[in-house]
This record gives sequence, C-alpha cells and structure tokens, in this order.
Amino acid sequence: MGTVTLGVSIAVPEPYGSLLQERRAGFGDPAAHGIPTHVTLLPPTEVDAAALPAIELHLAGVAAAGRSFPMRLYGTGTFRPLSPVVFVQVVEGGSACSWLQQQVRDVSGPLTRELHFPYHPHVTVAHGIAEEAMDRAYAALADFEAAWTCGSFALYEQGADGVWRKLREFVFGGGGGVVPPRSAAHGVPAIS
Repeated sequence: MGTVTLGVSIAVPEPYGSLLQERRAGFGDPAAHGIPTHVTLLPPTEVDAAALPAIELHLAGVAAAGRSFPMRLYGTGTFRPLSPVVFVQVVEGGSACSWLQQQVRDVSGPLTRELHFPYHPHVTVAHGIAEEAMDRAYAALADFEAAWTCGSFALYEQGADGVWRKLREFVFGGGGGVVPPRSAAHGVPAIS
C-alpha cells in the first residue's frame, strides 16, 4: 500500500480561513493555496497507508473524550530567527489545543512522534518567504482578530501535488464545556 503523509488540525472557520489564506498568498507564500488555514495538532507525519483505519479509530476516541471550547486569535507573532514563520497568535484555546495534540500523539496510539520544537498553537500566515514579506505579514495582521467555538478537528492527507485534503472530521462528544471533560482531580488536566 505504501505510505501517506498525514496531518491533524483545527480548521479556522469562514470567513476567517479564506481571508487568512488569501493574505498568506498575497505575502508571496507559494504554499498558501495548498494548505487550508488551521491550527496544527499533528505536523506532517509519514505513516503506512494500512494504518489509516487504526489512526481514524484513535482520533475518534480523542474526539469522543473532548468537548467544544472557545478559540480566539489575535495579533501576530514569529518564530524567527529559529524558524522562518510569521503567525497569528492563539490567545484563547491554546491549552485545549495543547491537550489535544498530546492525545493525538499519545505513546499508546498510532501517531506517536517527537516534535522538532516545543508545541505552540498558532496559525501560520507566512513561511519561508523573503524577510521583507515576513515583516509585511507581521505588520499587516497585527490587529487581526477572530473568535469561534471549536467543536472538531480533522485528519488531512497531503497529495502528490502538495495540496492538503481533508479525509475526515472528528466532532467532540458530549456538547459544551472544555477539553478534556474531566477535571485534574480525575487525573486529566483541567483546560480553560
């Protein structure tokens, strides 16, 4: 069957997703139209294609254990000079994203992997482009703001053409509240 490159992320909803994707393209990022606007939970990861059913089952379990939570983006940040990235900051919902990405990459599951950098939830708006364009992205989106209730995450596959396509969405179980559904007293960190 071969291997596939997968990623897991929270989509930035409309109209914000398209707006940020168009801005990213406008800054000269050639990858802009191949990458839906998102907050990464699992970066690009190569896996055996035969593992897809087990991966989907694992992600369904992660989603079933979760609850919807508020997400808010505001302002810009950068990973420069360590990494050539400008991003919109996650100012609310970051701890829930951190909990989710830990569950997705849990050592008992099929998506175990080490990260190259400590996890920092964000929305990339410029990556690997000229420094002047990175500066422009940083300044142009400094006042950008978006808010929504995050009710799901999705599994994506990167095609041979470099475009990321959604394979399946995983909706959180049980309605309102925050991720995870149990408090720290029950062995799971409380998230706000």
